[in-house]
Amino acid sequence: MQTELGLGFVPVDREFEKLGYDIESSVPGSGNLRFIEVKGRVTGADVVTVTRNEILYSLNQPDSFILAIVEFGPNDTHQVHYLRRPFQREPDFGVTSVNYNFADLLARAGKPA
Repeated sequence: MQTELGLGFVPVDREFEKLGYDIESSVPGSGNLRFIEVKGRVTGADVVTVTRNEILYSLNQPDSFILAIVEFGPNDTHQVHYLRRPFQREPDFGVTSVNYNFADLLARAGKPA
């Protein structure tokens, strides 16, 4: 939420509504929305688990969906990474979640924008 505010957007917490994303962020003056799914992991973690619903939402909103990866380091430090178009295909039928390699996602991510 703080990252989005710092970028000049207007975020709303939607985490508990199970929509396929955690933050709905308005782009002032445009009427456009950004849909952000937040995943937090300790630096060096092996995987990030993403639900089927989150993957499907990202595929349905490819230009508006952002996977925000919060990497937690030592001494209560953290770094936020944004990954656009994080997923390429929907999970097989019956799959409820998918584990993605944390390092691979970070390698494709960039600074929040």
